[in-house]
Amino acid sequence: MNVVGWAASFFKDGGPFMFLILGVGVLAVAIGIERSVVILSAGRVRVEKLLSRVVGALRSGHLDKAVAACRGGNAPLMRVGAVILDQPGGNSTEQSLLNSADAAASVHLAPLTRRLSYLVMLANVATLLGLLGTIFGLIYAFSAVNAADPSQRSALLAQGIAQALNTTAFGLIIAVPCLALHGYLVSQVESISDQVEEFSSRLIALVVRKRDLV
Repeated sequence: MNVVGWAASFFKDGGPFMFLILGVGVLAVAIGIERSVVILSAGRVRVEKLLSRVVGALRSGHLDKAVAACRGGNAPLMRVGAVILDQPGGNSTEQSLLNSADAAASVHLAPLTRRLSYLVMLANVATLLGLLGTIFGLIYAFSAVNAADPSQRSALLAQGIAQALNTTAFGLIIAVPCLALHGYLVSQVESISDQVEEFSSRLIALVVRKRDLV
């Protein structure tokens, strides 16, 4: 039996709960793809290259070019950099710049974590549906064995046990990747947050130092 045939047989033997678990899996895949695109896109910023462009613009006295460099993308790091550079009056204190950076980071990092918790919820739902399918499969097996002819008991018992085990296995097949993807994406969000914090600190120090020298 080839892989496709085995998968079809595995799914069919699992009973009606397999469709519910499959629906959970499809929803998890959709959320995982959407979140992966958003989060990984937000992290694709060359910090050193961006900082070099900003430093060059500030040293040459072109604040507008420095702000434009940070506004050239939608990544949280660039949005926060633009907020730091585009302070009204140009005489903000270091603490006020830090406060502005923290506020901007909170605003622009928050969208990255949206719907991430759904992956954990869907993993739990898939696992519980698998266990529920297992219980119903065992109930079906023992009920069928009690009511069936002796010649059919073995087949009915095997069918019920197959349903029980297949739903459990399928639930875990959906749940484990969901949890792994959730952990990976959370780590990426944390990495982006650290990146934003480091960039903000370096940029604020640069702005304050340049202003003090003027």
